[in-house]
Amino acid sequence: MNGKNDFNCFNDAFWDALDELADSSEIVIDRPKGSAHPGFPDFIYRVDYGYLKDTASMDGSGIDVWVGSGEKRIDAIMCIVDLLKKDSEIKLLIGCTEEEKMEVYRTHNETQYMKGVLIRR
Repeated sequence: MNGKNDFNCFNDAFWDALDELADSSEIVIDRPKGSAHPGFPDFIYRVDYGYLKDTASMDGSGIDVWVGSGEKRIDAIMCIVDLLKKDSEIKLLIGCTEEEKMEVYRTHNETQYMKGVLIRR
């Protein structure tokens, strides 16, 4: 490796792998925009939220996805740390506009117990 551009092939491979995972999985939206969180009724989802069927994440359920109103491709991920659950995981952002990305970002940084970083493609 001799420079910053050497990492581009690894970055491209990461996003390609995520694309392949999403393309080969069914997206299930179990918490549509405007619905309340089942455990926290005051929390209203501002972007469609769900998971990739037949995948696994840190919490044992499917890989989480935020699905926006744009072109249906992975355009970012959120890496989050949840201090209450003492875990971390990634959440895929699929077709999110800039406004939707900011809503997702705010959602994962609203409390002192959960923090996240947004990584753009």
